[in-house]
Amino acid sequence: MTTDEELVKQIKNGNENAEAELFDRYKDLVVKIARGYFLVGGDLEDLIQEGMIGLYKAIKNFSPNKDASFKTFAVICIKHQIQNAIRLANTNKNKPLSTAVSFQSFDSSAAEALDLLPVELVFDVTPAESVIDKENFETVKALIKSSLSPQEMKVLRLYLQGFSYREISQNLSLTQKAIDNTLTRIKTKLREKLKK
Repeated sequence: MTTDEELVKQIKNGNENAEAELFDRYKDLVVKIARGYFLVGGDLEDLIQEGMIGLYKAIKNFSPNKDASFKTFAVICIKHQIQNAIRLANTNKNKPLSTAVSFQSFDSSAAEALDLLPVELVFDVTPAESVIDKENFETVKALIKSSLSPQEMKVLRLYLQGFSYREISQNLSLTQKAIDNTLTRIKTKLREKLKK
């Protein structure tokens, strides 16, 4: 079986199949981490989406020269992205997110022990559900490509790569407000498409 680190190397060399495989491997972990937070009046799917953005950033920024494994780095990036989304929501731009509360305990050994359990034991995932999830991932990926304009795709790619609004606006010669509006429009479009 190919290691996570080898998959990351293949992804950086342009292998899209390796990217799909790594996303598939970590999807359940993202869900588990996202479930550790509660959104009063919000949606778990928003936190899962942020977690997947964190995973994408981990793939793009992982350096094999460091002492940490990819999994360790990915967990940090996923949690950081979710926590940043909650912190950003505290600006009262998004009322439901501003009341997010973590259910995670402060005892990290319990969380690490949970990481070692097979996903099937933690979430009761059957093999059939696993196959369906993989198909859903491919469907969502195709949906994103077909739903967004070329400009929206550019903004989304830069955002997922970890660029700030200021950096994206400079790169695309747009105002920061235009970037914010574009990202809001992307989320709205995708939410509407996923409801169908």
